[in-house]
Amino acid sequence: MVRTEEDFAGRWMLVFFGFTNCPDVCPTTLSEVAAVMDGLGDDAAKVQPIFITIDPERDTPAALAEYVPLFDAGFIGLTGTPEQIAATSETFPIFFERVEEAAAPDGYTMGHTSHLFLFDPDAGFADSWPYGTSAEEILADLEERI
Repeated sequence: MVRTEEDFAGRWMLVFFGFTNCPDVCPTTLSEVAAVMDGLGDDAAKVQPIFITIDPERDTPAALAEYVPLFDAGFIGLTGTPEQIAATSETFPIFFERVEEAAAPDGYTMGHTSHLFLFDPDAGFADSWPYGTSAEEILADLEERI
């Protein structure tokens, strides 16, 4: 099933591009988003966290179904063909590339932009936060907007 911004109309979207074999940036960011969602309380229903893989070769729907719930924040995990991922990424100011690394699972890892993006209920870009922004800071910003 192909998802578009219409599927999330009327809700704020927290969007993060990453991959399930990511050793640090992705799990840290998803944990921060989970803390933000907890902190929102009843307002959490107004926000949809979305994790979009940049590694569709390994991040199958089954892999995402196993990984995304670990963060327990109502995340939706999205994958697709390499062409679909590339087309989606072109609409965001992100960069990603496959990096050969013998010690990594399957012999490669992914270099990528680590920003968390916020879109308003009309799917318009609202803000982004760089890796390392605290959940408290993101939460305070989000609470002002909602």
